[in-house]
Order: sequence, then structure tokens, then C-alpha cells
Amino acid sequence: MSEFAFELALCAHLEGHREGIVARQLGGSVADPGGRILDIVCVEPGPEFADRVALTADAIPGAAIESAVGPGRARYWKDAFDCHRERARRAIDDAIDAGFFERERRNGREYVRQVARYPDWVDRLVAIENKPDLGRPGDLDRQLRTDVSLGLVDVAILATESYVTRAHLHRLPDAVGVWRVHRTDRGDAVTEIEVVREPTSLAVAEPGIEPLAVQPGQTDVAVVSPEAKARMRRRLAERAYGKGWRTYAFPGCRSCEPESVSGSDRESVPAAVSETDRTDGATLPYCAWKGGVVDARSTCGPSCPGYEAADRPAIDFEAERARRTPWDPDPEGERRQQSGLDRFT
Repeated sequence: MSEFAFELALCAHLEGHREGIVARQLGGSVADPGGRILDIVCVEPGPEFADRVALTADAIPGAAIESAVGPGRARYWKDAFDCHRERARRAIDDAIDAGFFERERRNGREYVRQVARYPDWVDRLVAIENKPDLGRPGDLDRQLRTDVSLGLVDVAILATESYVTRAHLHRLPDAVGVWRVHRTDRGDAVTEIEVVREPTSLAVAEPGIEPLAVQPGQTDVAVVSPEAKARMRRRLAERAYGKGWRTYAFPGCRSCEPESVSGSDRESVPAAVSETDRTDGATLPYCAWKGGVVDARSTCGPSCPGYEAADRPAIDFEAERARRTPWDPDPEGERRQQSGLDRFT
């Protein structure tokens, strides 16, 4: 079972059956950046989700959101950030590129303001750990116990294709939900998600415990404050919004064809067909020679016996995401212009 193919099929299904944002492969730790990578993150919409959609298509840097820059009077940038100067400069540039900040110059000094108030757009964060084959669990126990003890996300769920026994459930943290995912024979589309166990809400508003290093008889941990968790939750949601889940590539191989998958439906999509004529599905890289969805970065190339050089198919992932989700690649935003200011970019 390919975890990569399983993950893409599940993302496509979730995008077609849930509201909000679906993303994959995002950092889910606080004290140890990169120490925990979440397979799938679903951001469920909060009350001001529409305002977030209208603001910008990109991720907004956390340092910009957490700064003292507001939507009212522009502030001198050095007075608005409580962090290292280089980090502040990077956050300002990224926020301007994203359309969240605008800047102006007065007497040779740079001032910044938000184009609009940052909205309350997130309800719940749902983390899904993909393990199609429970016979090969890897670090599953450590990963799920970290999610539960840290409490960064609202709920944690294990998704698998294996038959789930009581023994499996007893080995998992009680708070973790369990899904058994059923796919087509080709494995390129999800036909059903069987809820084996519902998840229990995690303590996101309380201090969390993040394991750092595990040694025989000893585990180093960090206590993470609710404030640090709240900041990381906001950053996680922003990364999910900006990144999405279509971070894969198509190989330049005649054996691999774009395939449109939505739920249990699929249809081959000729590379020459225009985006307006494509079926309303998620386009996955299906390899006829290998008989499944493939990861072009790790399994494709001249060393593969089925490789036959060809032009890479032109897939407009942004247009596809916009067609299938509320995400807008080119929102109007709320940039305000003020006359008499010496503006620069």
C-alpha cells in the first residue's frame, strides 16, 4: 500500500465532502519545530471565514498577525514588532506580498498598516494521521501520543485501510478517533469512510506537553503554554490556507496520465483539454504501468522500466482548487489608498 497514494485519495475525498480547507504535510509541533509533521490538516471554517477568503489567497506570516500593526493609523515598523529585526523585515515583506500589509514612507521612515482587520476564521483544526497498513505502524504510537499530550489540534484521527481490531484500539490513545477508509480497486479514489471510533476533543486551551527526545527509560519534554499553542494554531491554519494539499508533481512520462477523481468517480483527463472542460474532480498522477497513483519526485524517472519520456501535463492546480473549494486565488482584498502619501513597494 502506498501511503502517498492513500493520502492524495483521502485529501481529494475530504475536499469534496467537507467544508473548509484541506492541507497536507504541515508542521504540528511547538517547542521542536519540524519534530512532528501532520499528514493531513482540515481547517473547519469559523464565523469570519468569508472575510479570510476575501483578504488574500496566500498564507499570512504569524509575526505580522502578532505584531502591533493594525488597520488604523500606520505605525513605524520598528515600534510594531517584538522580535529580531531580520524576522520582522521578513514578516513585513511577506505580509506585503500577500496583500495583508501596505506600507508608506514618511520623512525617509517606513510605516506599515493592515489592509483589514485579521478575521476570526478558524473553528476547529482536525489532524489526520495516515497509516493504511496497521501491520507496518512505524512511529504511529509516538506520533499520536504527541498529538494528544500537546493538544495543538482540536481532534486527532487515525485513517487506515486495515481491519481495526479491539487490540488495535487498545494500543491507541483513547482520545484518537479511528477511520477505516475504503478505496476503489485501483486505489485512486475513496468510496467510503467507516467511522470505527469518534475522536474526543483535545485540551487546546490548556498547557500541553510536547515530547522532545526519547531515550531508554527517559523522555525529555517541554511544557507548552496555551498562548504558545494559540499562536501555533493560527500559524498552522495560515499555512494550511496558503499551501493546500496539491504539492505533488506530474512526471514527464507517457505512462502517467492526469486522472480526475471526486469521491468514487474518476475520469481520465487528456492533457490538452482546457480547464473549463475538465470534470469537477481532483487531478491525480495515475501511472498505467505501475497501476496506481505515483509520487513523481521519488518513484519516477529513466530508471523505471515503464518510463517513456513525454511532456509534463499542464495542470492548473490553482484553478482546480478554486473550482472545488471556497479558496479564491485572486481575491479583491480590502487595500485602501490614501492620497498624499509617498508610497513604495
